[in-house]
Amino acid sequence: MTAQVRALEEELGQQLFVRRARGVTPTSAADELAARIAPHVDALAAVTVGDDPFAAPVHLAGPAELTTIRVLPALAGLVASGLRLRVTFGLADDLLAGLAERRYDLVVSTIRPRPRRRGLAATPLTDEEFVLVGPRGFDGDPRTAPLVAYAEDLPIIRRYWRSVLGVRPPAGPAVVVPDLRGVLTCVLAGFGVSVLPRYLCAAELASGALIALLEPEEPPINTLFAVTRAEPCRAGPAAVRDALLADAARW
Repeated sequence: MTAQVRALEEELGQQLFVRRARGVTPTSAADELAARIAPHVDALAAVTVGDDPFAAPVHLAGPAELTTIRVLPALAGLVASGLRLRVTFGLADDLLAGLAERRYDLVVSTIRPRPRRRGLAATPLTDEEFVLVGPRGFDGDPRTAPLVAYAEDLPIIRRYWRSVLGVRPPAGPAVVVPDLRGVLTCVLAGFGVSVLPRYLCAAELASGALIALLEPEEPPINTLFAVTRAEPCRAGPAAVRDALLADAARW
């Protein structure tokens, strides 16, 4: 503190405190400086420790498809009440690392944080169901049909093939689109078949634009999580988490 005061006095070219036997006394220059900076200090305090739970933006992160279709609509009421959101899309591992490094306040994750990621608290939101889909009129064998995938290593498809069909999927997808909404578009256009979360293609299944190629008794599912840091959660992120938990019952 002494070094900081000395540096400030040198910067201003004025003495701010008189050193005495029992402490220091501010000079008139210090009183004048305090009067000038007080409004700015008060404004900073209002942002960081004020009574308004939405004074600071909430930095939310999650997968693009789920966040766009499910998460953001669930927060409309909070935004109307003054919530400010800053949204980032990405892959689960990257986003959880960013949460631990305080880049985000809350992550909607498709995976549970690994035990080695200490300091994170995961609350289950809901389960997403996966369905094998093809375009209207498809009557071929899905095991030999062209595959439309999210990534080259066939995430989701690989799991479905093993758990439902009991075999590995063929290597080399016909089309790779790094967004499940793009995968949906390709299947609708007749590029091939794919495995999608049911929430993403429910309307197309209902209209007949897509058909479910299999209806297993126990379809593969995946649990979604709302993840925050384990430390006491700020009011804004806590409100977002609670709103998602309430809305997820209908997902």
